Amino acid sequence: MSTTDLLVQDRPAALRRVLARPELGALIAAAAVFLVFAAVAEPFLRVSSLGTVLYAASTIGIMAVPVSLLMIGGEFDLSAGVLVTTAALTSSMVSYQLTAVTWVGVLVSLLVTLAVGGFNGWMLSRTKLPSFIVTLGTFLMLTGANLGVTKLVSGTVSTKPISDMEGFGACRWLFASEVTVCGLTIKATVWWWLGLLLVGSWVLLRTRFGNWIFAVGGDAAAARAVGVPVARTKTVLYLGVGFGAWVLGQHLLFSFDTVQSGEGVGNELIYIVAAVIGGCLITGGYGSVVGSALGALIFGMASKGIIYAQWNPDWFKFFLGAMLLLAALLNTFVKRRAERGPR
Repeated sequence: MSTTDLLVQDRPAALRRVLARPELGALIAAAAVFLVFAAVAEPFLRVSSLGTVLYAASTIGIMAVPVSLLMIGGEFDLSAGVLVTTAALTSSMVSYQLTAVTWVGVLVSLLVTLAVGGFNGWMLSRTKLPSFIVTLGTFLMLTGANLGVTKLVSGTVSTKPISDMEGFGACRWLFASEVTVCGLTIKATVWWWLGLLLVGSWVLLRTRFGNWIFAVGGDAAAARAVGVPVARTKTVLYLGVGFGAWVLGQHLLFSFDTVQSGEGVGNELIYIVAAVIGGCLITGGYGSVVGSALGALIFGMASKGIIYAQWNPDWFKFFLGAMLLLAALLNTFVKRRAERGPR
């Protein structure tokens, strides 16, 4: 058989692999959204606008990476949005009330968010309850604790300013600094987002733990039968969500100096939407970390593009809902075609 014949045979297989990629739909959607706003909103193409779009996308993408890994593993976390606020509140109140050194608050906040993630994973494995119920309970407890503890400690619904404390400048540089190059301003969240994206993709695609994530999300019973530590895998994924919430929470605190205790409610749905738009199936076992980044980028472009185009922002949620339904339908279709194989 000649080389030409081999290439002809390989081409359809390569094309099928491309079409079966989870992030393909999100890539096409991202290109379409970019072209639409580039055509209707002249400010959208300015360099300064690109920085604004990247910032909006990064604040979603930091959480979308661990949330997408968790969804590929077959679980949800409805407490993810409120946990971001918990991270910021903990860091601020510990620093202000106990030490006057912001690094101490930052480290305690990391322990708290990892503990919440570990609690979700432990409850899931011990009780066998659906993650929807477990994390809904955590969501409600955190919502109440954020408000109750803040009012008990600070006397109001917001934390005290900590910008004059030791370590604030260094923490601000790590979590909330920015650099401007040729008119393009890049916030620290963008670097955190890209770092988490690279680590998440490497873990999912190049490690044994990544295989475990796909296995427990596809069929937990079958995975357990071949020796995959299902409970430990899911607990680690919840710890990842806790870490992402810690990073984003510190950014909020060191950007604005104070934190409102009622923030974060509803953001968990945005993280899930970004993951689904990026190719993650609701049922688990299928998805992509890169796709979740594209989903976050679509969110960033849409949220800012509507403003640049001077459209009514009331339609933004309608746009997101439509994107969610289309992405879910496309992901299901692609997965069925991939499972069916060539005819």
